Amino acid sequence: MSQPIVVALANQKGGVGKSTTAINLAASLAFQDQRVLLIDLDPQGNASSGLGIDRSGIDISIYDVLLKESTLDEAIEPTSVRNLFVVPATIDLAGAEIELVSLFSRETRLRNAIEATDARFDVILIDCPPSLGLLTVNALTAAQEVVIPIQCEYYALEGLSQLLRNVDLVTSNLNPKLKVSGVVLTMYDGRTTLSKDVAQQVRDYFGDLTYDAVIPRSVRISEAPSYGEPMETLDPMSRGAIAYRHLGKEFMIRHDLSEEDS
Repeated sequence: MSQPIVVALANQKGGVGKSTTAINLAASLAFQDQRVLLIDLDPQGNASSGLGIDRSGIDISIYDVLLKESTLDEAIEPTSVRNLFVVPATIDLAGAEIELVSLFSRETRLRNAIEATDARFDVILIDCPPSLGLLTVNALTAAQEVVIPIQCEYYALEGLSQLLRNVDLVTSNLNPKLKVSGVVLTMYDGRTTLSKDVAQQVRDYFGDLTYDAVIPRSVRISEAPSYGEPMETLDPMSRGAIAYRHLGKEFMIRHDLSEEDS
C-alpha cells in the first residue's frame, strides 16, 4: 500500500486564506477521485466548521489524538463530499500548546498518530494554526511538504523568513524529508497595482514553487464557510471554485497523481 502525501498548510499570519485553501484544495482533490483527509490543527476550527462539522457535537477530536489515548481513526469524520474526511478541532485545542510542553515526544505525536492509522488516504492535508508553536511543529514533523498561502496585500512577505527558518530547524532536527513544495497566492485583486506587485514579488522570491493558480478575492469565497460547504459544491461555476479546481489539478500534476491512482 502506497504511503499518503502529507502536506502542511502553514503561515503564522492569520487571515491569509489558509483554512479556506485547505478546505477547497481538499475538496478539489476529492472530486478528482483522491481519498483525502484534512486534519484541522487550528483551535479556531475553521476547517471543521467550513466542511459542515458541528464542533459542539464532536466526541473525539484532534485534541484527544494528541493529548489523550485516542487514535486518529477514532477521530475521523465523513463530510458531505465523497472521498473527503476530516479530523476536527474543538476549542479544547486552544490549551494544547501548554499541555504538550511537558509530554514525552511532544513534537512527534501527530506523526506517530498518522503512521499508526489503518485508514487509507492518497493525500493528508494539515491545516496549521496561525502561529509557530508546538502544534505547527507537530504538523511540520508529520508532513513531507509545506504549502504556504500568501495573500496579495501589504506586508504579505513580512514574517515569512521566520516560518522558513522554522522549517529549516524542523528539517535539521526532527524531519529531514520536509521541504517547502508550494506557495499559493490568495486574495488576488487584478484591478489593483498592489495585488499585481505582491504577486510578482512572491514569484520572484519563490520561483517555480509558486502555483500558477491564483485565488481571487471574492465575496463568494468568504461566504462559503457559513454554508459549511467547499466552493466546488456551493457554487461550482464561481471564480473561486474555478481557481481552486485549477489549484487541485496543478497539485495532482506536481505529485504525479492521476484519477486512476486512488
